[in-house]
Amino acid sequence: GEGSPNPCKMLPPGAGERTLWLGIAAAGGPEKPGCASPPLSRRQQELCEQKPELVPAIREGARLGLQECRSQFRHERWDCRPPPAARRGPLSSGTKETAFIYAVTSAGLVHSVTRSCSAGNMTECSCDMNLRHGGSASEGWHWGGCSDDIHYGMSFSRRFLDVPVKNVTGKSGSGLAAMNLHNNEAGRQAVAKLMSVDCRCHGVSGSCAVKTCWKTMSSFEKIGRFLKDKYENSIQISDRLKRKLRRKEKSQRKIPIRKEDLLYVNKSPNYCVEDQKLGIPGTQGRECNRTSDGPDGCNLLCCGRGYNTHVVRHVERCECKFVWCCYVRCRRCETMTDVHTCK
Repeated sequence: GEGSPNPCKMLPPGAGERTLWLGIAAAGGPEKPGCASPPLSRRQQELCEQKPELVPAIREGARLGLQECRSQFRHERWDCRPPPAARRGPLSSGTKETAFIYAVTSAGLVHSVTRSCSAGNMTECSCDMNLRHGGSASEGWHWGGCSDDIHYGMSFSRRFLDVPVKNVTGKSGSGLAAMNLHNNEAGRQAVAKLMSVDCRCHGVSGSCAVKTCWKTMSSFEKIGRFLKDKYENSIQISDRLKRKLRRKEKSQRKIPIRKEDLLYVNKSPNYCVEDQKLGIPGTQGRECNRTSDGPDGCNLLCCGRGYNTHVVRHVERCECKFVWCCYVRCRRCETMTDVHTCK
């Protein structure tokens, strides 16, 4: 109604844009054209209209980040659901879960745009030409092939996702805005840090007399695992920005904050119980592993509430044999599996 508040105004600077952008992941496949149809901010729409050939990569970046988030947290109380496009969801809270979403989706955009460059889909970027003619002839290898040039991908990710923090020093919430920018950059640094070198051998009878080598990005799953480790070791910071971001724990303030560290301001809420206001679904009904002591175990995932067990019957074709001539004969096999779900 007219009197209802605009939910975007409740979010920290930049979070409104991020929640809008992440809606792209659910708005259709990468083939869906145009800049007006995805839920983008005005600034992002303008950037998108300037570079329409990047629309598929922008969509793919959102999808890649969310998919990896759900994969990394699929066994935990917070499983990266509901989608962060729920505007009052975890993105507005400055928690370490927020930090992971910012980092992994920023990394997703770098990865997808860089892939698009290497595939030759772009006019402004292609392979990394700076490496050509280098290498070590004495060691029998040289740079060649198509090295992934992540510089353009990182630059575009900054322009598309980073909202400048202007004149907010000392204000409440300014630490949150600066933290979001830092976590965006942490995701990009993860892609850069995990670049690897691939080589192909050349020589008589498959010998490796000469090698052609090129730089390539790691799989996004490896980048996701790296960021999950950073999430596990994330650093709580003060929500008041002075000259720079500072650790909340005064005794640790002399320890530097590195570019790839993930930062959070607020402690995580209780993900055990449904909270519609915060967009938390709770763990009731989630499938758990009765024999595991890890986060997916029924004790931890169900938060001590216990679990229900029901038997699931699977029917499939099995022991198939080819009969001369000419058909396949199979048996019908049934298996019964215990499935445990949280109370």
